[in-house]
Amino acid sequence: MTENRMPPSQFKIQPQEEEKEDYFDYFYDKPGSLPGTLNLEPNAPPPDIVLIDYCEANACRQKITSPEACAAYLDTESVSWVDILGLGNQETWRKLGQVFNLHPLTQEDIVNVPQRPKVADYSDHLVIITQMVMPKEQTGGFWIEQVSLVLGKHYLLTVQEEPEHDCFGPVRERIRANRGSIRRNGADYLTYALLDAIIDGFFPVLEAYGERINELEDEVVMNPTHQTLQKIYQIRRELLALRRAIWPQRDAINTLIRDGSDLLGPSVRIYLRDCYDHAVQVMDMVETYRELTSGLMDVYLSSMGNRMNEIMKLLTVVSSIFIPLTFIAGVYGMNFNAETSPWNMPELNWYFGYPFCWLIMSITAFSLVYFFWRRGWFENFSAIKKEP
Repeated sequence: MTENRMPPSQFKIQPQEEEKEDYFDYFYDKPGSLPGTLNLEPNAPPPDIVLIDYCEANACRQKITSPEACAAYLDTESVSWVDILGLGNQETWRKLGQVFNLHPLTQEDIVNVPQRPKVADYSDHLVIITQMVMPKEQTGGFWIEQVSLVLGKHYLLTVQEEPEHDCFGPVRERIRANRGSIRRNGADYLTYALLDAIIDGFFPVLEAYGERINELEDEVVMNPTHQTLQKIYQIRRELLALRRAIWPQRDAINTLIRDGSDLLGPSVRIYLRDCYDHAVQVMDMVETYRELTSGLMDVYLSSMGNRMNEIMKLLTVVSSIFIPLTFIAGVYGMNFNAETSPWNMPELNWYFGYPFCWLIMSITAFSLVYFFWRRGWFENFSAIKKEP
């Protein structure tokens, strides 16, 4: 199997000021816009079109220079996988729509990203809109992009929003090395293989979030700070984005199993059940992690409340010790004239008056400290740490 384009080996790293992504910016058409309007830049470069044509005996991979060249591979007995990397411009999609007989609303769903995952049956082809998730190895978090699949009798058209990265590398390798049964089956089995790869792509992302949540649990209990609260909110927000991606995707796969299509064979529907089970498992993991982060929020508030109580207890103990000392110092600071009356501060004329005053205050302070210690008020003071 020849390869004209090497798959990307590195994920795209955004600049520092662009690393924070908003996973909730959904596209909406302008009010009054015509159905089937494609919101693409007219001067945008055309997308890369990669063709993988295979049968049980052989397979080849080549780059297609124009959309019209794809027409020769649509009615062959072999399976043709046309992979479009990037959205391109309106002129390219006008030609693709003619070659693949795509309805204008289908083109709108493919191009105007992101769309909610769904399935649309047009009798001669089946349209599947999905959301693909890829982890960011260096910066954390994940990529999320739309992948559209158009299944025909002997072909599969896939459109990726971003050309830099995808999770289809293992499928391409299975086709190249003729591993498994993928080259002995049709385009419907290839569709299942890509859907399964998209669903399985959620698991590495969720494993990373599981580790982050475990670290946050230790941080919340041992040393919660304001940065901890920000981390909890960030994880909750990202998990909500994952939930919005996998929930309708699970329903779309269920639609394929329940309603079916003439383009999906009975054996492929059995495989789709396994894909549906994986989607349900992803949903369970997302919901579990969301509940854990909600519990972390309660633990954080409780930890901060306990920490404030300990601090207030310490301040109360210190104030309780110094209040009687301040009273004694205030009494001896009134400076009454002892010569006028024997009741006017006789201690002012004592030889040991000053040491006697310090002795009284020391005995009072140590008596209060001993009393508070016996009551257990000094416990857990050593656990109070300064915020970084």
